[in-house]
Amino acid sequence: MKDERGLYYHPQAGNNQARVYVRRGPDGEVEFRLWQADHPEIWERHPWLSLDVVRNAARLYRTERNEEADPLKLYDLAVARALLREDEA
Repeated sequence: MKDERGLYYHPQAGNNQARVYVRRGPDGEVEFRLWQADHPEIWERHPWLSLDVVRNAARLYRTERNEEADPLKLYDLAVARALLREDEA
């Protein structure tokens, strides 16, 4: 899907209040940015992130907060690549 912010997908089935936006970074890598309707400040505070940055942050999050939580479930590289391919076609 696409809106004024760019290409996005819903990371949680049935939850239209969260979106993960995707784009190609300067080096062609996939970048992600989270938007949530109930927390619009997330968009403002967090820049576009590569999957490596997301993975590193997720490791820290799981270690410091909750080992069972997995923020990586929000960021799907296969979905992001499919959206980008479709948009570039």
